[in-house]
Amino acid sequence: MLELLSEHACFGGVQRFYRHDSQAIGLPMRFSVFIPANPDNARLPGLFYLAGLTCNEETFMIKAGAQRFAAEAGLILVAPDTSPRGANVEGEADSWDFGVGAGFYLDATKPDWSKHYRMQSYIHELRELVIAELPVDGARVGIFGHSMGGHGALTLALKNPQAFKSVSAFAPIAAPIKSPWGKKAFTGYLGDNQETWEQYDASVLMARLQTPFPAGILIDQGLGDKFLDEQLYPDVFEAACRSAAQPLELRRHALYDHGYYFISTFIEDHIRFHAKNLTA
Repeated sequence: MLELLSEHACFGGVQRFYRHDSQAIGLPMRFSVFIPANPDNARLPGLFYLAGLTCNEETFMIKAGAQRFAAEAGLILVAPDTSPRGANVEGEADSWDFGVGAGFYLDATKPDWSKHYRMQSYIHELRELVIAELPVDGARVGIFGHSMGGHGALTLALKNPQAFKSVSAFAPIAAPIKSPWGKKAFTGYLGDNQETWEQYDASVLMARLQTPFPAGILIDQGLGDKFLDEQLYPDVFEAACRSAAQPLELRRHALYDHGYYFISTFIEDHIRFHAKNLTA
């Protein structure tokens, strides 16, 4: 059951913030949704956005400027939180890149973390919930994200192409096994077995597939991004796409950094990319 927390008129549609009790997480979770004008109450394509480290369900809706373009395209936008809140795991708030605000869209297996830190399962739960409770067409759902959320979008889509029909990303952590962020998260949530880590590495997953998204994948990366060389590894994902015969448009942009000024500059392109794929 959804609890409506707030509602705001926005570009002819409505911006809402909800809370609900999550079975996957075992705690209340929050998410935001933008629903464009829909006078016929039709089933509309849905697009999930997964945010990055330290963000929450509000960040994208406030900063990206996506609603204008979603309203034009007739897309419903859904943005979940980035981790459980109130799990009270020892150490979960000690650092900004692990624990609260840093769920990494995986299902933890280590003791203490495995009870509530189940963000991979939660995204699937939320997908089913919005299809049941909101006018989202379950056959037309896409996913995209930024940084940690780009990692989540790519891995969720590659493992579930039947659930997510299109995928794109902004500056994703594209090879987390090589990334300090990824190594910290995987060790903390999953332990030391790197075969388990591979289940959440988009480059490893892609290399094992053959053209999972024939209509292509879109990635934007700023060349002024201070995390590019040490954390993100888009070139590794690009090579994996070549081996998998996966069409990829990896756009590299001089000067742009890792933040929402970058995202807001290119958000229209991503909305249009998904609208084209989900309405074809």
